[in-house]
Amino acid sequence: MTVFRDWPYLYDGDINYERAYLQHYQTSPEAIVVVAHVGDWVVGAATATPLLDHAAEFAQALDGTGIDIDRTFYCGESVLLPSYRGRGIGHQFFDQREAHARTLGYHHMCFCSVIRPDDHPLRPANYRPLDGFWDKRGYARVPGAVAQFSWKDIDTGTDSQKRLQFWMRRL
Repeated sequence: MTVFRDWPYLYDGDINYERAYLQHYQTSPEAIVVVAHVGDWVVGAATATPLLDHAAEFAQALDGTGIDIDRTFYCGESVLLPSYRGRGIGHQFFDQREAHARTLGYHHMCFCSVIRPDDHPLRPANYRPLDGFWDKRGYARVPGAVAQFSWKDIDTGTDSQKRLQFWMRRL
């Protein structure tokens, strides 16, 4: 939840909600959780599961794209404490999730990125989007594939709908 409080998520998290949300990774037999740690200290984690095992509104965003959602694996969270970035851990997160999906016979890998306006008042002046990182890994935006998901931002008191852009690559 520390990473998700930062831009662009701005998520005002709730530990009970997170515990319940993460349960689907325990109950999905094909899910994977990759953990980065230094000794006993967790510094990052990445999750993935078959798209159909994830939130229904995510799969709906791909309706009409021609993508076989039955053979698509979804990268959920990918969070890493700032002081551990730039060391190749993000690549390891993707490498391990993609290898897992290939082993299970999936054809595509996807994830969503939060869409925020460039002039958002909480956008840091030094923010550098991860688009270049994702491009180098072979991911591209899926035109017209935008999911909707609700959460409470750190500067509001209630949940609100967020738009999430799908990115995908063939495995």
